[in-house]
Amino acid sequence: MGQQIKLTASDGFQLGGYRADPAGTPKGAVVVIQEIFGVNHHIRNVCDRFASAGYVAVAPAIFDRSEPNFESGYSADEVAVARKFVANPDWAAMLLDVQAAIDSVKDVGPVGIVGFCLGGSVAYAAATKLNGLSAAVGYYGGAIVRFADDKPKVPTMLHFGEKDTGIPLTDVEAIRAKRPDVEIHIYPGAQHGFSCDERASYDKASADVAGQRTLAFFAKHLSR
Repeated sequence: MGQQIKLTASDGFQLGGYRADPAGTPKGAVVVIQEIFGVNHHIRNVCDRFASAGYVAVAPAIFDRSEPNFESGYSADEVAVARKFVANPDWAAMLLDVQAAIDSVKDVGPVGIVGFCLGGSVAYAAATKLNGLSAAVGYYGGAIVRFADDKPKVPTMLHFGEKDTGIPLTDVEAIRAKRPDVEIHIYPGAQHGFSCDERASYDKASADVAGQRTLAFFAKHLSR
């Protein structure tokens, strides 16, 4: 369904990505932001599912500036390698590349953004800083608590797992206290990565509910 693409950021940097198009006229577009594992099999599948739901979906390879074409699975060794990308993330550079992805699909209609893990934090930052979005959804973004003083410019929804060892519920409540304008859902018993069906922490029941909420949110806010 999808294809590899090239995107060009405003500073001239060229990065890779993946784009999936729906069979019929698009309802709009969704920019999909990866976990620390790159634009891998799972993220491409996420794009394909959004395309099946009627959206053009594009996933920019936001690690291309540091390691082009990086993608990884979810074994313990692979997770250990991928963690290097969150040691000192270049938020400004990643947002430049996300803006390039937004700009690449804005001609098809309203644009939403969804991100997972690191991508959840990037999606929240994009909602506060970038142009051209109509809605944002973040899944278990650990840095969102640090950005919570920044007000999103578009309707924003966040998903967190109750048992996420990397994001304590005190962080989620801190975000909720600072951002009553943001819709926040906590999934009982769910761990970090609960939405990814290729991870050991996958929780189908929570993932299905979060997915339904996400699609309904986009249907509401990406309507023409």
